[in-house]
Amino acid sequence: MTTLQKKILVVDDEVGIRQSLRMILEKEGFTVETASNGDEAFKIIRQGDIDLLISDIRMAGMDGVELLKVTKSISPCTEVIMITGYASVDSAVDSMKQGAYDYLTKPFKKADILKAVNKAIEKQVLTMDNISMKERLNAIHSEPLFETASPKMKKIIEVVHQVAPSHANVLIMGDSGTGKEVIADMIHNLSPRGEKAMVKVNCAAIPETLIESELFGYEKGAFTGASGRKEGRFEVADNSSIFLDEIGEIPQPVQVKLLRILQEGTFERLGSNKTQKVDTRIIAATNKDLVSLVREGLFREDLYWRLNVISIFLPRLKERKEDIPSLVQHFINRFSTKNGKAIDGIASKAMEILLNYAWPGNVRELENVIERCVVMDKDGIIGPDDLPGELILTENASLDSVTIPLGTPLDEVEHILMEETLKRTKGDKLLASKLLGISTRTLYRKMDKKEE
Repeated sequence: MTTLQKKILVVDDEVGIRQSLRMILEKEGFTVETASNGDEAFKIIRQGDIDLLISDIRMAGMDGVELLKVTKSISPCTEVIMITGYASVDSAVDSMKQGAYDYLTKPFKKADILKAVNKAIEKQVLTMDNISMKERLNAIHSEPLFETASPKMKKIIEVVHQVAPSHANVLIMGDSGTGKEVIADMIHNLSPRGEKAMVKVNCAAIPETLIESELFGYEKGAFTGASGRKEGRFEVADNSSIFLDEIGEIPQPVQVKLLRILQEGTFERLGSNKTQKVDTRIIAATNKDLVSLVREGLFREDLYWRLNVISIFLPRLKERKEDIPSLVQHFINRFSTKNGKAIDGIASKAMEILLNYAWPGNVRELENVIERCVVMDKDGIIGPDDLPGELILTENASLDSVTIPLGTPLDEVEHILMEETLKRTKGDKLLASKLLGISTRTLYRKMDKKEE
């Protein structure tokens, strides 16, 4: 953080001292404000953007010690340096017990001023960094993936802690809904780059014709409609991380430019010959088999190996069912608060159904199910009747199969499947069509045809 971003307030009833300190500190690049007394200074401090207070101890009205106390009460991270004459050194020492960082005795030398100020600012930066880190860690620990009972997930969390402080690129693989973005957030937030927001790009959501300009930016006139210069996502992510979700969807021409970023940290905006350099950590994710795409010639092998410095593969939810109870409670708490509802918990029979379900949509599907249950619940307890019909059908494993004798004609097989499915959905044609993998209109048409 540069000195230009640090603001110092100088408080002294002697105009000469205020002007002298202001001149010295502004030459060093600090932003400086001044006040002639404690009351005037307090009004400035209440605005909340003072990093360092330099205050005389003896002033009319609110003296320096009182100003120190009120400053620390409303802005604990603001560091304070006291100014004193030789006759009141004892007061300055006492002020340090109240939270002052240091004190300067009059007359003071420029070197002493700058030494004290730089050390105080360094302490202030460290204090703010520690607070920021604690906030990021609290956010991470609030994620249900972090507190896991699954041995597989515990190993993954260990890897996250190990790789986060490094600059290595990470490739996160796994089915849709397994929590790839959550893991990417953890890696970024635990890294030295975590002070800056991570830039996120869903490569599958951006049209192929636009993804290059989105990632690398463009100059005015680079193409029709480019009315001005635009920074790309990589420029925005300089000194931070970029999350490239669905990396397997990157078109091959863009893969070449992405490879250059990985190798050299350089690129050119569309319509420019000027080389840009960035320091960006890439965290990529995919639910596709990149190795197969490499074999098919759809994904560059050299790009794959550059991305795959550290690989993390997330298991399906059905492979970590130990975490379902804690995930359910986490989502109940979240959506109860969001919707202003008082949900006391979930019935044991409903939890049993959740544990027996296959969860093809993984954690994201579970999240959606619990949100629906919270919204629709009427009695404060999520029970089996609150769950979607397709989950209830798994309550009895025998309901998952239908016996059809060999030699049964195909059209008769179709009819049997439709009838049995409708029986088990209690006549719910929308649910039956969903389970059969056909539209409701097709189901009606086939049933009408059979009755003719």
